[in-house]
Amino acid sequence: MLVNKKIQTFFLASLLGVSLGCSQSSDGSNPNPNPNPNPTTNEVDFWLTKGNGSVKLEKQATVLGFTTAANMYQNIDVNDSQVFQSIDGFGFTLTGGSAQAINQLAASKKQELLQELFGAAANAVSINYLRISIGASDLNATVFSYDDMPAGQTDLTLANFSLAPDAQLIQLLKDILLINPNIKIMATPWSPPVWMKDNNSTIGGSLQPQYYGVYAQYFVKYIQKMQEEGIRIDAITPQNEPLHPGNNPSMSMTALQQAEFIKTNLGPAFQAAGLTTKIVAYDHNCDKPEYPITVLSDAAAYPYVDGSAFHLYAGDISALSTVHNAFPAKNLYFTEQYTASTGSFDGDLKWHIKNVVIGSVRNWSKTALEWNLANDASFGPHTPGGCTTCKGAITVTGDFSFERNVGYYIIGHASKFVPAGSVRIHSTQTSSLSTVAFKTPNNKKVLIALNDNATPQIFNIKYNGKWVAVSLEAGSVGTFVW
Repeated sequence: MLVNKKIQTFFLASLLGVSLGCSQSSDGSNPNPNPNPNPTTNEVDFWLTKGNGSVKLEKQATVLGFTTAANMYQNIDVNDSQVFQSIDGFGFTLTGGSAQAINQLAASKKQELLQELFGAAANAVSINYLRISIGASDLNATVFSYDDMPAGQTDLTLANFSLAPDAQLIQLLKDILLINPNIKIMATPWSPPVWMKDNNSTIGGSLQPQYYGVYAQYFVKYIQKMQEEGIRIDAITPQNEPLHPGNNPSMSMTALQQAEFIKTNLGPAFQAAGLTTKIVAYDHNCDKPEYPITVLSDAAAYPYVDGSAFHLYAGDISALSTVHNAFPAKNLYFTEQYTASTGSFDGDLKWHIKNVVIGSVRNWSKTALEWNLANDASFGPHTPGGCTTCKGAITVTGDFSFERNVGYYIIGHASKFVPAGSVRIHSTQTSSLSTVAFKTPNNKKVLIALNDNATPQIFNIKYNGKWVAVSLEAGSVGTFVW
């Protein structure tokens, strides 16, 4: 009976997400006394989200202290002498629809939300990377480019170029930069102006080769005009989802076409204009690593390309390592994954933490970005034919109200604790625990751990010859900082 009571105590402790006062093997049998069950000094801060949504990114009151007292728990080893890629940030795409939804809030509530999303206060999730569209994405209320012309007309000198259609987005970016002036921004087009395309449509088609030069200047002008607004574009991709020409807007661009565009026009145009904005290839699913490999294999395109960007609507996240192994000097970026209005909190939390936050970074990504930052209660705005089920991290529900959705917590478990300039360090995994670890610029260690098992898991975080015992219930994620 005594053993049964100890086992019950263990499972209760696990469900509460607290450290344990008794030792136990990983299968939950034969508990043994812990020589140091009650540390008095907290050395590890523990932030928890439970799969059932009852706890969401909450700091735990558990006192966690490192010890050398032996136990039989499984180990997660963290070693900061093994260093991998540097981190640029964690965040979302700030679509035009996001800006429209956020701007519906009353001024005071809007500022409160922006401080929570981008600030450094205790209640903030401190997003440090944004992706934006060059022209409209499918999560804009309308379709536009920055140089739309009447049917049959062209603008080879880009005399008609204007950022005016994105005035709301630009002003919101300025508001964000006042809160975090160091936030990094990647920009990507869904479609060029239709007069440059072979089908004269916002949907599908390809960029006509005779417009490669003017389209390269379109990118240059965009970056320069944004800089005039005080917005620095850190990186661009030549085309969002180049193998998905059915969206509105969209465009098809093969790997050979992208390599040709980069080496003959885009790269030289950036160089001639003195731009340091990075050119990142691909920006599509993990099922086609041969696409960025083809671009990077072009000797003339290679010098202009900083790396490759990926989504995970198809394929396996290990595709990033496939490209890394082929071109280890080039960077990797994970740039989009959406949570759906039809999804569940527990299912989305587990899948996205495992694949996007942990999986992409363990496979060399410098960023982990979810899709839409915000929308309204009807999952809009979106273009005709645009995504109707894409759920933002934030749902704006009124002038003075908004809701935090699962995407907020997925990214918050990383962005709140891992600033730009951090580096990934070594951490082990088990069959039931997915992990990724970081060292921050101020020498903090951060471990994100997901219990991917159907039962509670106890484990040691082992670092520098000592360890601390912690537990996570099924489907829960913890961020541990020391």
